[in-house]
Amino acid sequence: MSDGIVIRSAAAADANAIDTVHRAAFSGTKLGYRGEAELVRMIEDDGDTLVSFVARQRNGIIGHVLFSRMDVEADGKAMPAAGLAPVAALPDKRGQGIGDALIRAGLDTLREQGVAISFVVGHEEYYPRFGYSSELASRFASPFAGPLFMAMMLDSNAPWPLGGRADYAPAFGRMG
Repeated sequence: MSDGIVIRSAAAADANAIDTVHRAAFSGTKLGYRGEAELVRMIEDDGDTLVSFVARQRNGIIGHVLFSRMDVEADGKAMPAAGLAPVAALPDKRGQGIGDALIRAGLDTLREQGVAISFVVGHEEYYPRFGYSSELASRFASPFAGPLFMAMMLDSNAPWPLGGRADYAPAFGRMG
């Protein structure tokens, strides 16, 4: 990253700044900022956070990504899994690779933690650049199944499961 941007683990003291990023990034969307900001708080309160990173520039927090624990069964066995949501950058910082850097740092950390698979519901042209595939996700039963539901094996040499079930952290079910 350039322009003095640093990616680091989120700290408890970052909570208000993270809320601000999500309020700014998601205002005017279907759930609006309250949905995404509240989702982050619920996941953290439930203890389901696997990775939470912020992008910081000299004036403060400008981006955030969260990966949460998922309950996934693949080919009849439990599989360590993470859901990506949400990821955001302040509107005036979009297009500078902040989301990309946050996601890649998160995926690297998940690999180090031994997580086998990650899921996301999102833009069909954005997330495949990281390795997410709707074809892989279609093998899993999920309340989020559909064309925007994507998955990726975190070990690119690992075989794709034949099928299974993928459930996000309970906080997702409490979203309005």
